[in-house]
Amino acid sequence: MLVISRKVSESIIIGDYIEIIVSEISGDRVKVCINAPKEVPIVRKELLETRALNEEASVVPQKQALEQLKKLLK
Repeated sequence: MLVISRKVSESIIIGDYIEIIVSEISGDRVKVCINAPKEVPIVRKELLETRALNEEASVVPQKQALEQLKKLLK
């Protein structure tokens, strides 16, 4: 992992086409702007983790899920 310090309005370049700009620093939050080609997906990590958990949960066989629900409702 590379760690780089930046001030407001400073940026870093990733590859040839992606630029990350520090837009604002306020307390423990940092706002960043990302310039990238439209075909490059940009997704927050926590959304990917939530999607993975949802996909995993949806794999539970329906019969097993119904039995678990019955137990919870009793």
